[in-house]
Amino acid sequence: MRELICITCPKGCHLKVDEENDYKVTGNGCPRGAIYGKKECTHPTRVVTSTVKIVGAEIERLSVKTNGDIPKEKIFDVMKELNRVVVKAPVHREDVIVSDICGTGVDLVATKDL
Repeated sequence: MRELICITCPKGCHLKVDEENDYKVTGNGCPRGAIYGKKECTHPTRVVTSTVKIVGAEIERLSVKTNGDIPKEKIFDVMKELNRVVVKAPVHREDVIVSDICGTGVDLVATKDL
């Protein structure tokens, strides 16, 4: 039995996941908690939020995020890639900064206009 705190909403339900019983989840207050509990135990993923360097803008860093979940084991690879990215202004919110980052099938997008 594995115990988790659900991060899909602000409630923070205390989940129990029975790994020996097809990852049956209890303690969830909504269906999203059951999905999260099973996924977290079988193949955890995360959305990455960070910044990249931008030139020609009023500030030096552009906030970015992945537009979907990436496998947790790829987070450090994604962060290394972000350190190499330099964007030229102007940039608009939701512009794709890096397509298919690190072969994840997920794009890195801008989160604001600069």
